[in-house]
Amino acid sequence: MISVPEAFSILEHNLPVLQEVEISLFQARKHILAQSLMSPINMPPFRQSAMDGYALCLHDALVYVIVGEIKAGDSHLVNLIPGQAVKIFTGAAVPDSAQAVIQIEKVAANGTQLLLDELVAPETNVRPIGEQISAGDLALQKGTLLNAAAIGFLAGLGFTKIPVYKKPKVGIVVTGNELSKAGTPLEYGKVYESNGIMLQSALIDAFYDEVTIYEVNDDFENTKNKLNEALTANDVVLVSGGISVGDYDFVARALKDLQVETLFYKVNQKPGKPLFAGKLNNKVVFALPGNPAACLTCFYVYVLPTLTILSGAEANYQQAVLLPLAHDYEVKNTRSQFLKASINNGEAEILTHQNSSMLNSFSVSNGLVYVSHGHYELKKGDKVEVYLL
Repeated sequence: MISVPEAFSILEHNLPVLQEVEISLFQARKHILAQSLMSPINMPPFRQSAMDGYALCLHDALVYVIVGEIKAGDSHLVNLIPGQAVKIFTGAAVPDSAQAVIQIEKVAANGTQLLLDELVAPETNVRPIGEQISAGDLALQKGTLLNAAAIGFLAGLGFTKIPVYKKPKVGIVVTGNELSKAGTPLEYGKVYESNGIMLQSALIDAFYDEVTIYEVNDDFENTKNKLNEALTANDVVLVSGGISVGDYDFVARALKDLQVETLFYKVNQKPGKPLFAGKLNNKVVFALPGNPAACLTCFYVYVLPTLTILSGAEANYQQAVLLPLAHDYEVKNTRSQFLKASINNGEAEILTHQNSSMLNSFSVSNGLVYVSHGHYELKKGDKVEVYLL
């Protein structure tokens, strides 16, 4: 049995090489940019009006003659002489012969005559060519997380496809003859299956959308076949239950038959002691405990950081922050613990119902307090390691 830091270290040294793919801009939400992108154009690509108003060919008087109109998107060229103006709308191209735009609220128009309240300085309300970015300049740096604003920015520069790090496909293999589907009558000796949908929901919350659930009976051949199917189709495989040493826990034997290399099995922690991590070529396998709270704890502490790193983000397993404890707490355990907690006003409050089978306290927690094994007292205000959820 290894320690939590040892488990982190083993994973860090055994992760697959990142995969780069080119995808459409619309698909790129929440992906990490795999290459730096240079702007192919100036933005704006022409002198652009920042206001609804009038583009002016400046002279020394406050009266101008209106000779036309330019809407956003118009491509016709207008050549003005001093004292002439054209009505113009926000985003439209300002003629090269116009030196400024005066906003519509500051003028009075009467037929073709335009009367200004005051003289206008050159370049007023005119966005110069390349004001936002010039052709050849860096648009976005490699490693950027692509949010809605980044995608909109790239679309405005004309990009349709971009290079990103491939987000892992995830397979969830759910084992256990004792499991029944929600919505069906619950027979004696059965429990409703919850880990599959719980893990899928956690993955979707983290923007991992390509998730497939595989259901397995407690039978060796069926377990092996479903694991092989999941390993073939996915980059990361999560197994829920079946990794212990019971007579009907076939996962470990099936993984061995499929030549999955064991990275570690069993971590000195609570909950989640029977955690398994392995690899097969460029695939990563986690066999998570069947108890729901233990399963979800291992997901947040080990699986989610793995997925984040494989997606190209700057991340690591030591993501805990130090926060003061909201109350006294006695630690008395031979294993390190991940304790469900509520983080409020910058303080961590350890919740009740810490049993590995209980999700009720997990459903209202937003952090996990990590305490190392031993018998000692923590006092209110002591700094503790917190994994924020």
